[in-house]
Amino acid sequence: MANSRVNWLSGLTGNIIVRLLLYYAVLVGLTAAAWRYVPHSELFARESLDALFGGLPGAGGGEARRNAATVSLNQTTLALTVTLAMVSSVLLALPVAWVYIQTRAKRGYQQSVVQTLIILPVVVAGIVVMVKYSVALAFSLAGIVAAVRFRNTLDDSKDAVYIFLATAIGLAAAVDLPVAFVISVLFNGIVLALWFTDFGRAPAHLDGKMAERKLARAMEQLSRTGSFVARIDDQVFRDMPAEQLSAVADRAWRRARRNNPESPDPEGRREALLRVRTADIDRARLTLEPLLEEHLKRWRYGGVVHEKDGTHVVEYVVALKKSASPQEVLDVLRANGVPHVITAELN
Repeated sequence: MANSRVNWLSGLTGNIIVRLLLYYAVLVGLTAAAWRYVPHSELFARESLDALFGGLPGAGGGEARRNAATVSLNQTTLALTVTLAMVSSVLLALPVAWVYIQTRAKRGYQQSVVQTLIILPVVVAGIVVMVKYSVALAFSLAGIVAAVRFRNTLDDSKDAVYIFLATAIGLAAAVDLPVAFVISVLFNGIVLALWFTDFGRAPAHLDGKMAERKLARAMEQLSRTGSFVARIDDQVFRDMPAEQLSAVADRAWRRARRNNPESPDPEGRREALLRVRTADIDRARLTLEPLLEEHLKRWRYGGVVHEKDGTHVVEYVVALKKSASPQEVLDVLRANGVPHVITAELN
């Protein structure tokens, strides 16, 4: 019973829409309860309402707003105002970070951007509360921001929108808290609606035609040997060490000899590809390799190709002696390799 409840709760909170609705409902309920039951002084209530909620009719908010430039706030009220603005900005920025992670999960995202969405509103809210009661501080902040430049390259234009939104939430949390709440809710709702409906995507028939044209162009480019080799060289071979490049070159040579044995060797290596078909790789190698050592100028093991019929083709790159013909070498291998050698051929 307990496990079923846990699974039901995890499934419920795993839905981003349900999670946001529950979060905003709890946030509104806790805010209303705190404002109603937590004791606060009349001065703090009046000044906080005017500073954070823009003033309430009939509650003296308009007068406080008109005299905001001349009122000298005490340190306790200012500290509580800053705390309320910064905490509120975090609570309203957190669901924005959830939506960002959810909508960017497939394409990937930077953890630094997610953390910025939480930290930036806090910084903005604290600074705005600090400078809005002092013209001198406001001008000082403007000079500092003009002198310091922050540069960062974002992967997606949507990331810049999220950064701008985080700044707006921090600013609104310090000036007009209900506006910050509305910004957070509406933004998340619009983003999720666009994400679920895949708004703006090309129609299926147009998308299919575009994909066909792109595929045709790609195949045309790949069919050109020079372009294909240049692309492989730039994207695959560029960072490979010498040992891997040698192995790839050897395998490519064996593949070319295997597919077209009658063509001349383009590298002029004067080597041949010996291909021995067998049903037992280990026993065939134990039988063949002493014979290769005796009758060939040099040889090296190339690898094994597994055939669909269950047999295996053991490949060797060999160089013949001047006194031995290819047919003589094949006759020796076939005669002495029985029963492990089924066929043998030199390409």
